Amino acid sequence: MATNKPTLASRLMENPVVRIVLGLVLTFAAVPLTMIVASQLVAKPYRVAWPQLLAAVFVWFGYRFYVRRIEKRQPTELATPGMAREMGIGLLLGAGLVVSSFAVLAVLGAYRFDGVNPLSLRILLPLAELVLVGMVEEMMFRGVIFGVVERSLGSKAAIVISAALFSLSHLPNEGISVLAIASLAAYGVLQAALYMKTRRLWICIGTHIAWNYCVSTVFSSTVSGHAAGDGLLRGELVGDAMLTGALFGVEGSLIVVLLIAGAAAFWLRRAFAGKA
Repeated sequence: MATNKPTLASRLMENPVVRIVLGLVLTFAAVPLTMIVASQLVAKPYRVAWPQLLAAVFVWFGYRFYVRRIEKRQPTELATPGMAREMGIGLLLGAGLVVSSFAVLAVLGAYRFDGVNPLSLRILLPLAELVLVGMVEEMMFRGVIFGVVERSLGSKAAIVISAALFSLSHLPNEGISVLAIASLAAYGVLQAALYMKTRRLWICIGTHIAWNYCVSTVFSSTVSGHAAGDGLLRGELVGDAMLTGALFGVEGSLIVVLLIAGAAAFWLRRAFAGKA
């Protein structure tokens, strides 16, 4: 009796590397396309916040399309019931890590607080870009890469590979260092652990947004080598580069490495306990 052999296309679709590449392309492609079209159609003074938010919507649709058509399942990790609660938990966790980091650095004399800037609605504008960054990176590194590797090689391999790729993706950033790579890898492990525990991306997106926003817009500090403008608080990192992170910013600080690693260990334990 004749059996139907799988076609070349179907075999390719089952290949983990092919799935990862397709997932990354379908998730990220909307970002440059949206920005290019917006720049051609709308003058710069009117391109405030909305292009990033529009791109975030397209990213959401692109990821859902990948999950449904390539992985052939429902994207439950992005289901909207419970989204607000999970985002809230993520925002609190991310903000808590940032405040703890700067508090410890202040005690050690590596952060000097110099006052509060006048409050303005402009402080909310960076959120549009940070929402986009949080959604893109979490869907790519946790949703696509972690998800595909976990189904192919298991959870432990997925944690290591997704965290390593996340940290290495920041190599072109200014001021990158061994401590910065370690910090980013620990953050990748933390995010993978949160995803493993909840099987949802919203908490990871919330953590990501809060971390970037609090470092750059609340503490007016450099994020991953990208200098920040004046935020809510005035202050500066001073002293040993091992504590301040130098040009890369606070994410290159030994204190941040230790704090994030501790949080990652806590959530990893909870994630694997839930699988037992």
